[in-house]
Amino acid sequence: MFATFVAVCALNSGCQPAPQKVETANQVAAPRILASSDIEAGRYRVATSGCNDCHTPMYARTNGAQPPESEWLRGSSEPHTGPWGTSYGKNLRLTVAENTEDEWVELLSTGSSLPPMPWPSVRNMSDYDKRAIYRYIRSLPGVIGEPSPAPLPPGVTPPRG
Repeated sequence: MFATFVAVCALNSGCQPAPQKVETANQVAAPRILASSDIEAGRYRVATSGCNDCHTPMYARTNGAQPPESEWLRGSSEPHTGPWGTSYGKNLRLTVAENTEDEWVELLSTGSSLPPMPWPSVRNMSDYDKRAIYRYIRSLPGVIGEPSPAPLPPGVTPPRG
């Protein structure tokens, strides 16, 4: 009788569902964009995070007319002037072409430069989103383009172009 009881218990324990891992707040994966692919996640992040406002020529000044995606993130010669001097939206296609994916993630995790670049927000992106942006930029059609103008110190008037 005892042997039957042990056998039934053993069989029943084999049918129990595996214990579920419970994640605590410190173990939860970083928030990230979910999309059909990492490239689509990168496209979404670029389109909704204001990247094009500074890094795409004439993007913010076209009264709603959007440049074609083949022009996105090629840098801009439109000046951003303030107490820091004048800065220009960097050509992110060149930056991606000159860096590995891991270097890109490190750059976005530790970077700092002149305004109006929102470094605190960028540093807080998940590594997944940083990698998705990298892969998206690598997938963009069209020419890579030229470097943006170098920043100017305070008091120097940017040339009119």
